[in-house]
Amino acid sequence: MDSTTRATLVAELIGMLEKGYAHASLEEICADIPPADLNRRVPQVPYTLWELTEHLRIAQWDILEFCRDAAHVSPEWPAGYWPDAAVPADEATFQATLRRITHDREEFITLLQDPAQDLLTPFAHGTGQNLLREAMLIADHNSYHMGQVVLLRRLLGNWE
Repeated sequence: MDSTTRATLVAELIGMLEKGYAHASLEEICADIPPADLNRRVPQVPYTLWELTEHLRIAQWDILEFCRDAAHVSPEWPAGYWPDAAVPADEATFQATLRRITHDREEFITLLQDPAQDLLTPFAHGTGQNLLREAMLIADHNSYHMGQVVLLRRLLGNWE
């Protein structure tokens, strides 16, 4: 792939990762959440705002580490991808999670922007994954769960 095509593709991937094109950004959907709502449960919804957000962090971190470290061991599925529901989060913990999501997203973007990284060649480890696929996986996974955050905020009465 020529450098212009690569730069265009990387710019589009970064747009998907940072803000998406059809929904609010992570920063927007997680702004101004009342701390009392972080751990509130809604009938028939199996997770809280805190649990969804921490799940986003864990999954994105796992994908980042898989891409840059062949020796990385992923958490056990599915339990390792969700926080302990018995341990509620406070505002400081929630804000730390948001900072880690942003940090890991920036780390992944740095990886995408590195011209030495081939977007299409499968990693030597794994089962055929490549950097392009993993970027789309993060964007897709985050988008899915960010929509759930918005829905849950609506059910809690704190999203317009």
